[in-house]
This record gives sequence, C-alpha cells and structure tokens, in this order.
Amino acid sequence: MSDRLHISNEMRQLDVKNRDFYDELDSDERKKFSTFLMLRWGSAVEGSQELQEYYVQSCNHYLNKNFFDIGRHPKLQWLCATAVSPGMGTPRHPWIAPRKKEAGLSAKRKALMEIYPTYKEDEIDVMAQLVTQKELDAYHRAAGNVKK
Repeated sequence: MSDRLHISNEMRQLDVKNRDFYDELDSDERKKFSTFLMLRWGSAVEGSQELQEYYVQSCNHYLNKNFFDIGRHPKLQWLCATAVSPGMGTPRHPWIAPRKKEAGLSAKRKALMEIYPTYKEDEIDVMAQLVTQKELDAYHRAAGNVKK
C-alpha cells in the first residue's frame, strides 16, 4: 500500500482540507481507497472535549446523513469528508472499534421491533437499553399478547 493511502496521511489530508487528494490518486490507489473509513476515523479525535464534540457533530452533518446516497461518487464523498475538519491543525484520529452487541438484547430487540415496526435499528438499540423486561411484559399484557 502506498504511503498516500496510509490512514494517518488520509486523516492529515482531511484535516488540511486537501480537496484535490482524491484526484491525485492513481487508478489503483482509487480502487484501494475507502471513503467509508472516513466515517470511522474522521469522527474521532484526541483533544479537548469541545473539539471531540465538534468532530462528531460535523461528521454526522457532512458525512453520515447522506453518505450512502452518494456511494457511487467517491470523489463527492471525499469532498464531503473534507468539510468535517474545522481547519485547526491535524489532531490525531484514534480508531474507535464498533460496539459489541450486548448479550440478552436480541430477544428484547426482537420484541421492540414487533411493537415498533417503523422504528430504525439505532432507535430500537437505544430503546432496548432503556426499556426493562418488566416494562415490555407490561406492554404485552396491556395489548393482550401472550408471551411466547
């Protein structure tokens, strides 16, 4: 892999808002370049709490919202990624591993998905953490459903 595609270089290019970075990659590098990694790496920085909050909110606003809608346009995804940085230097971007699913939530998630079929998965995940099994049982009794 070329030095240009090393994640530390990619994050540096994002932070300095190098909008020509994607154009400067040759065709083989473009095939290996992952705009999805901009979501994972770009949203996290080391520094003050305010800076960390800024990056998360900015990444959600400029990247997460319509990232997969423009999936066939990696250059546009890169341009959106360069909008994330406030242009205040090049902070270190640590890797934040995806959360592991908590044991026991699958049955609760399934029950919540049956109750709220129009909710998105992330909303169901939040509710699964907040709602107790006792509350779910009470809902089922009130609705006249028999627990399986």
